[in-house]
Amino acid sequence: MKEKMLIGGQWTDGSEYFPLINPYNDEVVTEVPLASEEEVEKAVTSALRGFKEISALPSHKRADILLNVSYALIENKENITHTIVKESGKPLKYATGEVGRAAETFRFASEETKRIHGETIPMGASKGSENRMAFYERFPMGIIGAITPFNFPINLVAHKVAPAIAAGNAIVLKPAEQTPLTALKLGKILIHAGLPPEAINIVTGDGTTGAALVRDERLQMITFTGSPPVGREIKARAGMKKVTLELGSNSGVIIEPDADIDAAVDRSVMGAFANSGQVCISLQRIYLHREIYNSFRDRFVEKVRALKCGDPMSPETDIGPLIDKDAVKKTGEWLKEAVREGARILCGGKGENGFFEPTVLDNTSRDMKVICGEVFAPVVSLIPYDSFDEALGEVNDSIYGLQAGVYTNDINKAFNAFKTLDVGGVIINDVPTYRADHMPYGGVKESGTGREGLRYAIEEMTELKTMIFNL
Repeated sequence: MKEKMLIGGQWTDGSEYFPLINPYNDEVVTEVPLASEEEVEKAVTSALRGFKEISALPSHKRADILLNVSYALIENKENITHTIVKESGKPLKYATGEVGRAAETFRFASEETKRIHGETIPMGASKGSENRMAFYERFPMGIIGAITPFNFPINLVAHKVAPAIAAGNAIVLKPAEQTPLTALKLGKILIHAGLPPEAINIVTGDGTTGAALVRDERLQMITFTGSPPVGREIKARAGMKKVTLELGSNSGVIIEPDADIDAAVDRSVMGAFANSGQVCISLQRIYLHREIYNSFRDRFVEKVRALKCGDPMSPETDIGPLIDKDAVKKTGEWLKEAVREGARILCGGKGENGFFEPTVLDNTSRDMKVICGEVFAPVVSLIPYDSFDEALGEVNDSIYGLQAGVYTNDINKAFNAFKTLDVGGVIINDVPTYRADHMPYGGVKESGTGREGLRYAIEEMTELKTMIFNL
């Protein structure tokens, strides 16, 4: 059976197709359209018509649509969860949680739809404007082009589609080449929930499909989650469009001796190995005060060794396959390079049959790729430090700056970290992998530009318009 794209309110065949491979067993799941430039053009033309419809809807109707989607995701949770597992290899426990988060994301968007407003401007502050009164409101931009990654095939789609709808925009969505099926199911849910059919267009394909979308001058904005090289290319090609980018990280956590070490161990295992390390804010660098280094290391490695690799459809599985064989190969190459340069493998270290063992390293150095790059695999390094200021400097010594974690019971150190760390979010007494879907989320440096989180994404997806009265 071949999949169809959603273009012009119709489920449409492609002129070309590519096979979708299950990363766990290498079976062909289905065939997916490889959208041509002409098919992307039709999707954008449809979105122009869809924008007229959705922008005319009052906010309460858009809120109702989004809430209907939230309910539908809950009702179809099992089906969507199994689709995520099948197309991405994400373990069942994490896929189930993702669908629940996506339902909450749409509910948050529904609530924020009713709170989109402007404010008055104190014109009397300017000499000669004493008799003027002014205010601004937020208006939808037009067409949003959304390009999403494979690692969260429903919730990261939700973080782009839901705020676009809340703001009254039309969307052309290009889901990840490896995980389009979940997005196509969401398209059916959106239309059934009452969204004007042409306000959502979904084109599937590879980088050439995404490039055609980025080049189209009729779009007002591109929102992208993925790698820095692709993000740079998008920004270079986008012209005058607004661009928001979420580009990943090599997130670090600092663990002080006064912290709850048992809690830090448990959360660090989750932070480093959830979804096999394929998370933008996956914990990659653990900075440990020398006073606690050995005890933390021993407890941490013991728990990592207990993680279960296997069939992602099993509720017992902790570690599933990486998204493809190239990811396994890259991880192995980076690990071999680190070992040649002096790193020591405390556990794991092997990759085969699509899997990579959960791996813990020590004796690393800052110029190793496993430290300075983004591994995006189940690999984490333990790094000792002598002073808190030293640890802050080590975390900041990165081209990335998405989120960082600090375990301490010293409030002064917590606020010092907040002021000093060059990241978008500082998580105290938890790992940087923590995210609530309504909080502002995004980074600095190579981690991107702009913010997600429903209220903040809506602000990104609207334009301010000011009215001034001369009284």
